[in-house]
Amino acid sequence: MIEINNLVKASISKGWIKKIIKECLKEMAEKESKEISIAFVGDKAIKNLNKIYRKKNRITDVLSFEDVKEIIICYPQAKRQAKEKKHSIKKEIEILLIHGLLHLLGYDHQKEKDALKMERLEKRLLKFEIQNLKS
Repeated sequence: MIEINNLVKASISKGWIKKIIKECLKEMAEKESKEISIAFVGDKAIKNLNKIYRKKNRITDVLSFEDVKEIIICYPQAKRQAKEKKHSIKKEIEILLIHGLLHLLGYDHQKEKDALKMERLEKRLLKFEIQNLKS
């Protein structure tokens, strides 16, 4: 089950989000029955969560909580990053979802070799998703 909580005033397709998560889980040979919660929040909420759980008093783009299987995306930050990178907000959300999902599956980027492994997986899943969404 995939639960989506949109706590910002943005039009986000729940069906599209669910499809990305399900397809990525399938591609990673994970059981599709995982319970995952995804929340879209504003700057203030993500900054507060980042301060509480990571001791970092700043806005971040995505937080993942492996123990409760939750991905939290800061929609305004995603929007800013999409503009900086000159691509759509949809593509940025897709990137952040994949990044957050990999954290839920136990991947991290603390060590250089783990970061490289995670980056390769992100690229593979993003390419897979782009091809899948076109068909």
